[in-house]
Amino acid sequence: MECWKRICAFCLMLANITTIACGAQPLHEEIDKIIKSQASGITATTSSDTEFFRRVQLDIAGTIPDPQQVRAFLNDKSPQKRTRLIDTLLASEAFVNHWTDRLSTMLLERQTLGKITDEEWREYLKKTIQENPRWDQIAREILAATGKDISRPAMKFLGNGAHHRLTEDVARLFLGMNLKCAKCHDHPSVNEWKQAHYWGLFAYLNQTKQATNSKNKKVYFVESLATGKIKFQSVFEDNEEETGPKLPGGSEVPIPTYEKGKEFDKPATDGLPAVPKFRPRELLARDLPVKENTYFVNNAVNRIWFLMMGRGLVHPLDEIHGKNPPSHPALIAVLANEFVKHQFELKWLIREIALSRSYQRSSILPEGIKTVEANSYRIAHPKPMTPEQLLKAILKASGNFGKVSAMKADTNAGKFDRRGYFSGTHSDMPKSYKEIRAIFMETFAQPAGEAEEEFLPGLNKSLFLMNDRLIMHWLKPHDSNLVQRLKKIQEDDKISEEMYLSVLARFPDKEEVQTIKDYLEKNESRRDAALGELVWALLTSTEFRLNH
Repeated sequence: MECWKRICAFCLMLANITTIACGAQPLHEEIDKIIKSQASGITATTSSDTEFFRRVQLDIAGTIPDPQQVRAFLNDKSPQKRTRLIDTLLASEAFVNHWTDRLSTMLLERQTLGKITDEEWREYLKKTIQENPRWDQIAREILAATGKDISRPAMKFLGNGAHHRLTEDVARLFLGMNLKCAKCHDHPSVNEWKQAHYWGLFAYLNQTKQATNSKNKKVYFVESLATGKIKFQSVFEDNEEETGPKLPGGSEVPIPTYEKGKEFDKPATDGLPAVPKFRPRELLARDLPVKENTYFVNNAVNRIWFLMMGRGLVHPLDEIHGKNPPSHPALIAVLANEFVKHQFELKWLIREIALSRSYQRSSILPEGIKTVEANSYRIAHPKPMTPEQLLKAILKASGNFGKVSAMKADTNAGKFDRRGYFSGTHSDMPKSYKEIRAIFMETFAQPAGEAEEEFLPGLNKSLFLMNDRLIMHWLKPHDSNLVQRLKKIQEDDKISEEMYLSVLARFPDKEEVQTIKDYLEKNESRRDAALGELVWALLTSTEFRLNH
């Protein structure tokens, strides 16, 4: 542990300094104090109630509010209503579901890995989040997973046990270090990332493999016997080097030697190999997610900050190094220090960020300002909805969520032809929410294995929203959906109000009311279709698709 303190002395010094400052006031106030101290220009005003209400619903609960919720929040005159709302959302099942999506996407990057099903993995994450999750606990269970206890689904992160993928993913996702280039040589542009860092991590993981129990036929992760250090050589050097298990900035773990016949804790049984006494992956799970590991702590708070604010204090997220310093060094130190003090509680950190004025700032540029640096946090950073958010938001806005989310696949029906659906060669529609979700993931998600940090526009995404058969079906009047409700309203101003509250979670202005009135008058003979077209126009708008 002393090694961590020596190597990361500067980071710990910052954390210790800010402990004094933060101890006198809540973290959310300290966030605002630090951001204000670095602001070099006008900052946006506090968001309106409608702007805040929609944003916090999306960020914490994963979907947009309905008209009744918007009206109730706007009518609430209590000065504590925002705090109460945040606490209500954090205690909701919607929070559990949404942050299951968020953590799963961050950890797996939508890859299909190993023998654990997506459903088993999601249930594991949901249960963990329901129990007020600690990030160190999640990391420890994932890294140490064998499949032999109740945390069996955690081994999905290990996939098929591919050692190089695991080395790179552990470095990126838990330490904020993109060491892929350091596999063959020291990183060409980041001096502090060495080839020895890559192979030191690799040495924790290279004994991990899969084995099948001959009785229950289940696959488990087991460890081979480590017989010596890893040898590696730079493609630019002639000399060979070696290392045992070693965390970046840490000390090398000695590989013990045992007398012949005393290397194992348990003998081989039921097709599973003997269990070695020295199991380096267990040591990785023990030593990586600890408060002394500033790489781990800084990466964790940077990623949660990104999920709430739309941009990391260090960005890209896996480029935490000297040439890419944090936009607010004192802030990341405070966040890290307080996260450790609160035992890595994710829900606590999310709450503190949401309570800050920096989070609650408007996304509208102050008058006279044309551009603002994204990393200044002088305005709220608009961010695209995730594919999961977009699906739920479209269904909720159009009034179809209850029915569609309850759709189950017919066990007697054949497999849905998603390829045929996309190409138009298959007329069958998806019969379950799971199939519909898969369509949205394929259309709007990043390719498997890529981090979802930036929004990449694409023609296929625009065409899907414009023409997809599912969306067109949801915009026809049926089953008390939005268009069906609008049909029953006689006054045009009431139609526009219900439409805007349902889709954009705000009231329309006078010009928008008039636009809707004019369109309906011009299309009186086809009023039902016109109502659907107006809802479609709002659903495909930038205002709807962005969390702002």
